[in-house]
Amino acid sequence: MNKSIMKMLLVLLGIQSAIGLQAQEKIVLWPKDKMPNSKGLQTKDSIIKEYLFTTTKPRMYAYPAAKEKNTGAAILIVPGGGYLRLPADYSKNATALYYQSKGINVFVLCHRLPGSPDLISPEKAPLQDAQRAMRIIHANAAQWGIDTSRIGVGGTSAGGHVASGLGTHMEDISAIGDELDGYSFRPDFMVLVSAVISFRDGIAHKGSRDRLIGSTPPQTLVTLYSNENRVTKATPPTLLIHGNDDRTVSSLNSVVFYQALKNSGISSSLHIFPYGGHGYTVNKNPGSANMWPEITLEWLREMKYIQ
Repeated sequence: MNKSIMKMLLVLLGIQSAIGLQAQEKIVLWPKDKMPNSKGLQTKDSIIKEYLFTTTKPRMYAYPAAKEKNTGAAILIVPGGGYLRLPADYSKNATALYYQSKGINVFVLCHRLPGSPDLISPEKAPLQDAQRAMRIIHANAAQWGIDTSRIGVGGTSAGGHVASGLGTHMEDISAIGDELDGYSFRPDFMVLVSAVISFRDGIAHKGSRDRLIGSTPPQTLVTLYSNENRVTKATPPTLLIHGNDDRTVSSLNSVVFYQALKNSGISSSLHIFPYGGHGYTVNKNPGSANMWPEITLEWLREMKYIQ
């Protein structure tokens, strides 16, 4: 075989490898006519430019790890968007591709948004969808080569509120009477980046709070959805990443959550970087904030979720 043909084959193998690494499967969360908290309205997804403002069929996208790299760990990622919007394109989520390249199975959630006219109780819908997604991962873990004791959740911004809610709200609000009801929705760990966590005055991201529980919510809802109030000894270990100069979501969200975890004896870590603003990416952050993806991997190793 001459060198030019060999080079061409290597290029083709590289392309196939890259395609395989990014391949996803769209998984619809609810069977037809069994979606809870729905009025049964016939609505369509609302997409404006690159964002989804109404989700009519909540779903998740699977980024399975390559067999030769598979660590057996998995993470459900919840994107941010202030409870107003979500990404319209789930084919190239940078965080998902990063974790996947490190041998972690990734699932990216596209949950219902509280502004949907179809919802009966808007504040419950994102968490219902997150619980269902985790149950589907548990139910199909063997298919993806996943260890069911190493399935976590990660969230950024308002996605961090959904993620932290998944780890702290233990009430089952997603059961619909099918075989998935028997599977766990509790995450084994949480990775929260620039996360909305508290709805307390002086800490809350007002837009997220207003969209989820209303602009003048009763104190009972403020307390219920301030997820630091929900921490118990059953809350999973958590890694908190935030920017000190985050002007969108105050780093005090991460601070109060860490304090609650500490008070409950939960082994967790808090990293507040001096710069970077809101919503860190996996590859474009200033200064020491650029270390957060590697810190995350090292934390997962230290906590025995990956080797």
